[in-house]
Amino acid sequence: MNPTITELTDFTTRVLTAVGLSDTDASSAAEVLVTSDAMGVFTHGTKSLSGYVKKLQAGGYRADADPVVEREGPAWAVVDGQSALGMIGCQFCIDLAMQKAGEVGVAYVGLRNTGHIGAAGYYTQKAARRGFIAMVTGSDVPTVAAPGSLGAVLGSNPIAYGVPVPGGDPINLDIATAAVAGGKILAAHQRGEPISPEWMVGPDGRPTTDGSLFPHRAALAPMAGHKGYGFGLWCEFLSGILPGGRVTWEIGNWMFGPLDQPTGQNAGFIVLDVGAIADADVYAERIHHLVDEIHNVSTAEGVERVVLPGEFEWARVRAAEVDGIPLPQDVREKLSDVVELAGERPAWLVGV
Repeated sequence: MNPTITELTDFTTRVLTAVGLSDTDASSAAEVLVTSDAMGVFTHGTKSLSGYVKKLQAGGYRADADPVVEREGPAWAVVDGQSALGMIGCQFCIDLAMQKAGEVGVAYVGLRNTGHIGAAGYYTQKAARRGFIAMVTGSDVPTVAAPGSLGAVLGSNPIAYGVPVPGGDPINLDIATAAVAGGKILAAHQRGEPISPEWMVGPDGRPTTDGSLFPHRAALAPMAGHKGYGFGLWCEFLSGILPGGRVTWEIGNWMFGPLDQPTGQNAGFIVLDVGAIADADVYAERIHHLVDEIHNVSTAEGVERVVLPGEFEWARVRAAEVDGIPLPQDVREKLSDVVELAGERPAWLVGV
């Protein structure tokens, strides 16, 4: 039995309010997590809820914290996340960036001292649906090797962008700058699935398929070698360096570090107001021309058409709106860990 989007949102909201979040903050965080699940990004959805709850209960994340604007100008701001859940800080910052970009055309907001931010692509699609082109970057504790290094040098630092398509779903890309997100390694190992040799580097600096080594004795490979390493540094600059946040090993590990300690993670938000920069009719014609051109290219045997970033995710959301969210077993097991905080076991968790 699959939970509906509403059912999973209600469950997640009740769990978060039970550990001290306000109704508004709990709803805001639940929206990020459940939307990620509906998009099929299960590594960054409600599977993380039990881990967030442990950090909140131990004090590493603050349930009563509100992000604070430390300094700002017309087109920029630096925000202290006050060790709240990363979703709370990121929702605040993407909204602030859209507000500023709506006034002056372009805006940057840097977020420091926050928790794990979840799926960066949630925030870019949110902005794109409101008519903004957006880029979101994040920085994290090192888990990714650099070309030639023994061990991790940078975090799996995500980079995401969203582009509005008038009359349709946004083009939306969300990737780790590692060959694969660390959560996918952990999930695959937990499910007993094979690990690609292109995903990890062992303690000898060579590829490994032993998922049990990650993260303590193995590092993720950088996406596309030196190219992913370069983009990972870019995320470090925009997310950590510019707003004055922690970098690399100064950042705490939210999954394996002390539960009572803040993690000091960071994010950067760049937003452009399409309506202020482009002629609306010209923009619509140009973006639809591009989309149609890509959709209509010749394809290899067995391929119906080339898709744009986000199309698979929006198809999953449409299916989830009808049939519920097909939560994998490992996600259901993690949600079962916090079912007492929800007040009752929902029918879709019976038997887990």
